[in-house]
Amino acid sequence: MSYFFNQAMQKLISIGIENPRLEIRLLLAAVLRCSPSSIFSDVVLTSEQKKLFDSLLAQRLQRKPIDKILKHREFYKADFMVDENVLSPRADTEILVEEALRLLPNGNVNILDLGTGSGCIIESVLLEKDKISGVAVDISERSLIVAQKNADALNLNSRLNFIRADWFDDKIVKIIGQEFDMIISNPPYIPTGDIAKLMPEVKNYDPLAALDGGNDGYDSYKRIAKIAPHLLKYGGHLLLEAGCGQAQKIVDICTACGLIHHKTVADLNGIARCVIMQKPSH
Repeated sequence: MSYFFNQAMQKLISIGIENPRLEIRLLLAAVLRCSPSSIFSDVVLTSEQKKLFDSLLAQRLQRKPIDKILKHREFYKADFMVDENVLSPRADTEILVEEALRLLPNGNVNILDLGTGSGCIIESVLLEKDKISGVAVDISERSLIVAQKNADALNLNSRLNFIRADWFDDKIVKIIGQEFDMIISNPPYIPTGDIAKLMPEVKNYDPLAALDGGNDGYDSYKRIAKIAPHLLKYGGHLLLEAGCGQAQKIVDICTACGLIHHKTVADLNGIARCVIMQKPSH
C-alpha cells in the first residue's frame, strides 16, 4: 500500500469514517476520471493530481459528504447531480420508487412530487414507465435548478414540469392546478430540537428546510394530508416517507383528513419507512 493511500485512510479513520478505503477510492477515481473499481492502493499521482486529491480529502475531513464533494450520487438505477441546495438521496428512499412502480399502471397516468429536491424520486419513476408524466414542486428555486438539470441529463423534461411553490401557501391547490393519480413525498420530518444531534454530514450540509419538520416533526405531514384529497383523483395514492417511529402517527393524521390506509412498508432495517394512503373512490 502506498504511503499516501495509507496516510489518507488513517486520516479518515481518525474522524470515524466507516468505509475509509472505499471513500479514498471514490476520491481517487474522481481525480483520475476512471472507475473506482480500477483504483488500487499502489496508485501513483502526478503533483497536480495529488494537489486535487488533497483538496477533496480536506473537504471530507470537514465531514462534507462524499456525494456533495463529488457533486453526484447514485439513486435507484440512475446517477443524480447533487449539491448543497438539495438533500442527499438516501437508499431508504428508494422504497418510495419501488412502491410507486408497483401501484402505477402502465398507461397514461400523472404523478406529483412534493418537495422534489434533486428530483431523484419522481425522475426514477418516470425512467421506469415511459407513459407517465409528472409535476415536481419545491419551495427552493435552487433545488428546482438541480432537479431540472437532472431531468435534462435523463431526457425527462418533456414529461416533467416544475413548479416553485410552498405547500403551506393557502393557494397551493390552485397553483398546482390539477389532480393526480399519485402523490409522492419525502418531506422534512426531523423534530426541530433533534437537528443539532444529527451527524455533521447531514446537519451541516443538507438544507435545513429539507430536514426541519417543526417541533414534533409532523408539520409537513399535517399540511400534505390536508391538501392531498384536493390534489388526488378518486382512488389515487399518497406515498410518504416516514422517519423512525413516525408511521402510525402519519396514518392517523392522514385518516383524519379522509384518506384510507393502504399499507405501510418497512425498509431493509425493519423501520416502517413508506406510508401509503388512498383517496376513497366515489
